[in-house]
Amino acid sequence: MSRRGPPGGPPPSRPGGADWRFRPAWWLPGPHLQTLWGAFFRRRGKPVLERERIELPDGDFLDLDWNGSDFGSAPLVLLLHGLEGSSESPYAWGLLAAFRRRGWPAAVMHFRGCGGEPNRLARCYHSGETGDLAWVVAEIGRRFPSRPLFAAGVSLGGNVLLKWLGELGSEAPLAGAAAVSVPFDLGRCADRIERGFSKIYRRHLVGEMHRKIRAKFGAWDESPIDLSRLSGWRTFREFDENVTSPLHGFDGAEDYYRRASSGPFVARIRIPTLIVQAENDPFVPGSVLPAPSPSVHLEASSHGGHAGFVAGAVPGRPRYWLEERIPAFFEEVRRLRRRRPRPSC
Repeated sequence: MSRRGPPGGPPPSRPGGADWRFRPAWWLPGPHLQTLWGAFFRRRGKPVLERERIELPDGDFLDLDWNGSDFGSAPLVLLLHGLEGSSESPYAWGLLAAFRRRGWPAAVMHFRGCGGEPNRLARCYHSGETGDLAWVVAEIGRRFPSRPLFAAGVSLGGNVLLKWLGELGSEAPLAGAAAVSVPFDLGRCADRIERGFSKIYRRHLVGEMHRKIRAKFGAWDESPIDLSRLSGWRTFREFDENVTSPLHGFDGAEDYYRRASSGPFVARIRIPTLIVQAENDPFVPGSVLPAPSPSVHLEASSHGGHAGFVAGAVPGRPRYWLEERIPAFFEEVRRLRRRRPRPSC
C-alpha cells in the first residue's frame, strides 16, 4: 500500500499520481469544523434525483437514487452512505452532482431502512453487511454489461465496500473503488467516539438509531427488541450488544466488531482502490490504518476530520476536495484500463 502522509509529503506514483495533497481551508481548523461544516453551512446544490426500488431475494427492498436518467455510454458509479446517512447527506449529493457534471450516471444505494421508509423485515443494516451490495452490483451489471462500474463508500459505507472487495479479491466486478473515513476497527472506533467532543456525534447518531428502531418496531404486534429498555442503551457498544447483534445473528457486540470490521480484508483487495483518511478524524483513531495491499492507494492527511476534507483559501468559499479527488481517481483508473495491452491470440 502506498501511503501519503501529511501535506508536504511526496506525491503518489500510481493511479491518480498527480499531486493531490489535501490542503485544508485555514479558516476551518481542527477536526470538528471540518466534520461539521457540510452539515450546517453547505449551500444546497443537490441534483434532481430519480428513485428506483430494488426488490431483494429475501422479500425486502432497498432504494437507489440516481442523478439522472440519461445513461449514454459513460461509466457508472455506485455510492454507499455512512451511518444513518442517505442521498440527503451533503457528501452524497455533492458527489452525485460532481459525477453529473462529468456526465457519469451515479446512484446512492440506501441501506435497508435508510431511504425514508422502514424496510419490511426485522433485520436492518450494519457495517459488515455485504450481501445487499453484491446483489445491487450484480443487478447493475446485468443491465449494463459493457459499462465500467465504480463504487465509493463513506464511513460505514466505506467499511462495507472494502470488506466486500476483500471477500471477493480478484473476482470483484468493479473497475475501481474509493473509500473515505473508514472505521477499519469497529471496536476501537466505538471507544474513540466516547472521548471528548466526539461524544456529541455519538449522542446524535445513537439518538437517530433509537428513533428509527422505535418508528419501525413500535407498529409491530411483537417487537424483537425490548423498546422499554432502548433509551438506556446510549453508547455504540450498548446499542450493538442489544440491537445490532440480535437482529443480525452476532454473538454480542465484540463478535460483531470482529467479524464486520474491514481492516483485515484490505490486504485481499485486488482492484484499484483509493482510501482517504484524516489522522485527526474524531471517529477513527489514526492507529487503525490497515495492512498493506499492492492494489490499494492510501492518502492519509493530518487534517480533514470525518468525511470533511474542505479546502479553499477564501473564508466562506469552500472547495469540497473529495468531489474533485474521487472522480479524478476513477478517471485515471479508466484511462489506465484503456491503455492496458490486449492479450495476443
